[in-house]
Amino acid sequence: MLYVSRQLSPILLTPNIHKVSLYHYIYNLLTATAPSLEPDATTYRTPRLDELAEGGRFFTQFYVTSPVCSPSRASLLTGRLQVRSGVYPGTFTPDSSLGLPHNETTIAALLKDKGYRTLIVGKWHLGVGTTGEYLPTHYGFDQYLGVPYSHDMCPCKVCFPGDQPCLEQCWNQDVSCPLFSNTTVVEQPVDLTSLTGRLVERARDFIQDAAAAGSPFFLYFPFHHVHHPQFASTDHYGRSERGAFGDSLEELDWAVGQVVDQLNNLNLINSTLIWFTSDNGPSLMRKERGGCAGPLRCGKGTTWEGGVRVPAIVHWPPHITPGRCMGLASTLDVLPTLATLVDLDTSDLTLDGVDISPLLRDPLAQSPRKMYPVYPQAPTQSLGPFAVTNGTYKAHFYTLGSALSDGGNYDPMCPASHPLTPHNPPLLYNLQHDPGERYDLSNDTKYLEVLNMLTQWREEHMATVTWMEARTTVVDPMAEPCCTLPSCSPFPGCCDCPAPSRPAPSRPAPSRPLPSRPVNHIKGYLLQGPQPPTFWQWL
Repeated sequence: MLYVSRQLSPILLTPNIHKVSLYHYIYNLLTATAPSLEPDATTYRTPRLDELAEGGRFFTQFYVTSPVCSPSRASLLTGRLQVRSGVYPGTFTPDSSLGLPHNETTIAALLKDKGYRTLIVGKWHLGVGTTGEYLPTHYGFDQYLGVPYSHDMCPCKVCFPGDQPCLEQCWNQDVSCPLFSNTTVVEQPVDLTSLTGRLVERARDFIQDAAAAGSPFFLYFPFHHVHHPQFASTDHYGRSERGAFGDSLEELDWAVGQVVDQLNNLNLINSTLIWFTSDNGPSLMRKERGGCAGPLRCGKGTTWEGGVRVPAIVHWPPHITPGRCMGLASTLDVLPTLATLVDLDTSDLTLDGVDISPLLRDPLAQSPRKMYPVYPQAPTQSLGPFAVTNGTYKAHFYTLGSALSDGGNYDPMCPASHPLTPHNPPLLYNLQHDPGERYDLSNDTKYLEVLNMLTQWREEHMATVTWMEARTTVVDPMAEPCCTLPSCSPFPGCCDCPAPSRPAPSRPAPSRPLPSRPVNHIKGYLLQGPQPPTFWQWL
């Protein structure tokens, strides 16, 4: 096994996919009842993701550390809770002057020290800084091509072929979305209609170059799809019955297929581990363009299952046999698991993740992870994790709604109108019997021992975790990426440096009536309740 792992070339494919659109597509492979759970599953096509799911290990109880993206991504790359690195509350924004601390060790840095070539293409969202000092090339990545934060944090100009507008309102007061090559802005605004194709081309070239050199490689491909505003190229626009969301998802599926095809062409598929997952649940405030949590409760921004339970596929033929795994696992566990497979030394790191390689070898093995803390998007040391699960039971000590889970949601626990609420005793749910968290067991005395166990673990966890001061709230208007000079005028439009025009598409884009663009994007919103302290929470 160690011999194989030393030849291993890991690829992390982490789409900004709103959870159950992918998760319950995987569920379709398991049960004939899935169409009733995910009625829109037949309105889009993801054949390449289906192939990965059918040929790999897919996890049905896989969690992220935060219901929003920056803290979730920090934990994925470091194997550490976001509270240890200060990547909270919420996310980094274009004017953030800080980023992931430089003393954090990422998967890329560990693998680079082992002789791996490393590349990231796509959405970074762990900071830029005033001089680019928080971009990926400072964290073990040899190369970077992508937009460093969510593409709704810029003015929405063109999302579809033929200069057709985006379907959402975005952040018009900020600079246009910049495309970075390493630490240099090479296009601003980025052309979203060609972005995925260019990222795929860079990834394929990187794999080919590594193969020609006989070098192991690490490719991290965090997609902008299917985050709002959805976008698509000529080849994918107007193709899905699911509308813009489906077009975006199908383009993501195509991109995954292009990477897999390159691995097959170069006879690398059997020596390459592919780990496909998400960074948070669906943005229900976007309604039909935000995804669906299926039977899971609430969505993005909340600590209910719909906000933090995500899809995960691990594909590595013939070393991983296909099948479902119900073991408790997390994005925290990616780094220590790869460390075992590739024989990396992590003895000097304080990790919150555990090695789950036994679950890759045997889906029926007991998970090495026994407990999991569920932190909110704006954690505080005094409140700690809002919930704790052992994979079977989940206890909610606090609940708080989120605007990201839709102000019109029928469930009163989901929207921002649900204030910060302590629960004593904690709400208790059996996730194996009740994944929708509908039937509270806390008042049943036969579960008192379970509640005491989860409560005790949470108290011990809170007593041992070291917190770093929050970093996402430090902002500086001069930190916004600018192709010209941050001091230019009139700002922010003067920062644009459009790339030379590209040839017109070979065939006309299909037309589709565009709905009116609702003004429903909230850049920040005030958390309600007496705790945590008042501040503006960035989406």
